[in-house]
Amino acid sequence: MLPREHKFVSADPNLCTGCNVCVYACALEKDGVFNPLRSRIRAVRLYPSGNIAITCRLCESAPCVIACPRDALTQSEENGIILVDDDKCDGCGWCLEACDFGAITIHPVTKKAIVCDLCDGEPKCIEICPVEALSLASRDTHATISRIEASRKLLKAQEESEL
Repeated sequence: MLPREHKFVSADPNLCTGCNVCVYACALEKDGVFNPLRSRIRAVRLYPSGNIAITCRLCESAPCVIACPRDALTQSEENGIILVDDDKCDGCGWCLEACDFGAITIHPVTKKAIVCDLCDGEPKCIEICPVEALSLASRDTHATISRIEASRKLLKAQEESEL
């Protein structure tokens, strides 16, 4: 079981504009190209509520690691990141199917699984985000923020219904 303090890249949907700068910065950092298919982060439009960027959430007992039939994925005990052994990965896609967040993809050239590795602790996506919508957050912090946001939405809906 992973310690709760492991951090992942989190996006604030109230700030994210869906500009995809993070996606292109990641692909450039990891593969030297501006190709969103090679990025380890995905920008997703959530109509009508906004946008969100998706990366690996460093799940406890990571389903992607469990699902891999070739034991090509492991999880670092030190920082929680998912490590892909390219020599073992055959691109079968079981890890993609197992990921609840859609954070793993298959590299279009190598046909191997790719997943956010936090850029050795200094994620380029966070550094480059023009509206500072991305940050490193623990699961506890992320859950607290989500509860606060849900409460605000409920209060707003209640206020509107009383009008």
